[in-house]
Amino acid sequence: MAYSELLADRLRRVLQERKVAFEEKKMMGGLALMVNNKMCVGVLGEKMTARVGKDQYAEAIKLPGCSVMDFTGRPMKGFVYLDGEGIDNDASLESWVLRCLDFNKQLLEEERLKAERKQAREAARKKKNK
Repeated sequence: MAYSELLADRLRRVLQERKVAFEEKKMMGGLALMVNNKMCVGVLGEKMTARVGKDQYAEAIKLPGCSVMDFTGRPMKGFVYLDGEGIDNDASLESWVLRCLDFNKQLLEEERLKAERKQAREAARKKKNK
């Protein structure tokens, strides 16, 4: 499936204007823009894909232009599609990108905390075995 280069360019521009480092990967027949090695936003056909997270999903799905991301036939938890009025102007597109970037920061923090807990468990185990 081809994807909208125009929408991809708009997403790139928002990330570049915010000086966000990102990597592009072609996946799922579209384009994923990865931030911190995590899928953040993308384009599938004429739709934007947005990773909003499971906690924000219920709120996000109610917003204009937002729909269930179900390209596999099953809803993907924490991901939504956007089209039409949800992303028709630069301000609305940017607000969705910012929402996804906020979730991306949450993922980084969760990874950091998980690594710290693992390190603490390993240190406790070593201390116990001495």
